[in-house]
Formats: sequence, structure tokens, C-alpha cells
Amino acid sequence: MPEEKQVVRKKIAAAAEVAKFMAEYYLELDKAAKAGEPKIAWCTSVGPAEILRAMGFLVYFPETHSAMLGATRMATDLIPEANALGYSPDICSYLTADIGAFLRGVTPLAKAFNIDRIPKPDVLVFNTNQCRDVQDWFSWYGARFKAPVIGIHTHRGVQKVTESHVDSIAKQMQALIEPLEQVSGAQFDLNELKRVVELSRACSDIWKKILDTAAAAPAPLTFFDGTTLMGPAVVGRGTQKALDVYKILLAELEERIRNGEGAVEDERYRIYWEGMPVWGRLSAHSKLFAGLHANVLASTYCNSWIFSALDPEDPFTSMARAYTELFIVRSDEAKEKYIKDMLDFFKVDGIIYHDAKTCPNNSNCRYGMPQRLEKETGIPSLTIPGDLNDLRLLSDEQTKTNVEAFIEQLEENR
Repeated sequence: MPEEKQVVRKKIAAAAEVAKFMAEYYLELDKAAKAGEPKIAWCTSVGPAEILRAMGFLVYFPETHSAMLGATRMATDLIPEANALGYSPDICSYLTADIGAFLRGVTPLAKAFNIDRIPKPDVLVFNTNQCRDVQDWFSWYGARFKAPVIGIHTHRGVQKVTESHVDSIAKQMQALIEPLEQVSGAQFDLNELKRVVELSRACSDIWKKILDTAAAAPAPLTFFDGTTLMGPAVVGRGTQKALDVYKILLAELEERIRNGEGAVEDERYRIYWEGMPVWGRLSAHSKLFAGLHANVLASTYCNSWIFSALDPEDPFTSMARAYTELFIVRSDEAKEKYIKDMLDFFKVDGIIYHDAKTCPNNSNCRYGMPQRLEKETGIPSLTIPGDLNDLRLLSDEQTKTNVEAFIEQLEENR
């Protein structure tokens, strides 16, 4: 196997534009929170943000804040604060880290943007298509801020998305309108929702094009790049600003492809990442794989904000379909077909499964999936134990040893 070495990672220039977008996003929220207008809605990351934007709310996504707690390595020390309230160490470390940060009065926004607190919500809107934890998370803040908490209860383990599934979710979305009108003081405008959904679909389409550039050999970006570039797709869908930033990013990646420029020097192995990132180890993992000439270039996680079913002419039905077709909602059979298609499209040599201790809904390695997929595709896999935010749950040395052995296995398979 190739000797591990220090590799100079090729920076993406447009990352500065993404960083600027994120700064402006948080500063706008902070200004509104201090002024008391526009009103602020909290939303889960794959919740009905389009409805909220169409009704004039600024939208805050606590999961993005919690990912920042993980990436800045603040989370591990804050989790015990929530555990002391009775939240188990085994539940979502996004939830426990975020509540812990609030209780201690700290935020990564302070260092990044000189913002000393998260924005107070006027309403909190969840969608349990991710997990039940988001409902508990929002309910805690709703009680703390004395703000209404409303949401959508989705289906789980969906094999084929049927009209019955879609209709039930669409009706729940429509039922949000009346309570949101009461909070906003504004009347719902269907044409405005259509406009926002059109922008959201455009953001989804260009984000897909960005991620799909990794099908080129060598790939112009990595999964680790994607986790830091996905901010506009998460917090900015439904806005023109997100589209403008992504046009710049896509142009740069397409230029890299034309020039045959890969994100990893001398790319030799192409890896698919299944599961959550280890936010506090993005840089370390990026260096580890790049040093072995391996590009972790695609993932299910970053693709979670591709909503190809969105249709501005039929906003409620298409939103219901898009948010029910989501990978995390689906049955193992549907997930395995999706992953097989991804392995083929990105010409993958191996798969890394991240078994995130506190995120069972995003850990797909616990019921035999790696073994079934390897038998069907012949593509080997490695499972890495860890967590999205709680760094006490992973071993850096063991991860390094296992990854090096895995790359050696890929070399031997050649």
C-alpha cells in the first residue's frame, strides 16, 4: 500500500463565498432577534422551511448550530449539562450538546461572528422524518422560551412512497398554516409559497450538480469539503442568495474537472462515506485519507438536501413527497438500492460506515447492511465506531489503524 504522507489539501476558493453567506445569515438572525422583527421560526434541517419563508419568517436551524459545536470541539464538554437534566448520554448528541451550550450560556457563534446568543424563537416547527429527538429538542426550547411548538409526524421504514404517504404528510403541512398565521400576523399567500418552492428546487438541483462533480476522475472535491460547503443548501434553500453562491462554487469545480485537477493528490482509491460526519475530526480524517491517496468523495449525508420532487406548481404535495422520499425515512431495501446506485455512479472502491453511537437513525451498519451490500456488489467496507459530536465515543488511534488496514486491503484487491 502507498506510504502515508502529509498531503497539501487543495482549498476551494469558493469556500470563502460560502463562509460569507453563513456569516450574513447568522448576523441577519441576530439583528432580527434584537429588534423583534422579522419574526423567527426554528426549523429542523429537513423540515418545511419553504412554508416558513413564504410566511415571512427568518428561519433558524438548531442542527447547524450543533454541528458547529461539534466542529469547534465544544460539544463533548457541554453534553453532561443536558445529561444532568435527565437526557440520556445515548440519545442524539446534537440535542444534548445544544441544550448544554444554552444552559452554560456559550455558543460557537461568538468566536465566528461575534454573536453572543442563539436567536429567540417565535415558533418552533419540527419534522420527525429525521428522528423523534427533534421533537423533544424543540419541546424543551418551546417551554423555555414560552413559544408554540408545532410539527409533522412522518412515516418510518417506507419501502415505496405511496400517494397515501404523501397525502397524509401534505395535510399535516397544510394544518401548519393557521397556527403560523396566528404567530406571524400575516395571511398565507399560495403564490409566495410557489415562488419559494421554485427557489428551493433550484437550490436542490445545483447542489446535486455540485456533489455529482465528484463522479469525475480525479474527483474535484471530497466529502469533507461537502460537509462545510453544504451550509447554503441547509439554511438557505428557498433564497436567491444560496443559488448565487452555489453558481460560483459549481463553476470552480467544473473548471477543476476540465483541468484534470483532483481534490486529493494522486487519487488512487475512491471511497463512499455512509452515515454522519465526525464533526470534531473533519480535518483529521481528511488528512488521514488524503495521506493514503484515498478520496472520500461521496456520501448519503450530503445528498440529504437534494429534493428533486419539489414542484412549485404543486407545493404542498411535492414538499410532502420530497420530505418522505428522504433516505433516512426509507426501508433498508430502499436504502440499499440507493447506495448501490451511488456506488456505481461514483465508481467507488470501498465504503466507510460510521456507526454513530448517539445517532441510530443515521447509522446503517447495525442490521447486516454492510455484509449484504458487499455480497451483492463485491465492494468491501469498513465500519468506524464513533459519534457526530461526542468525541469520548471514538478512538483516533484505532480509527487510523483500521483505515490504514482497509486501504491496504483495497490495494491487495487490485
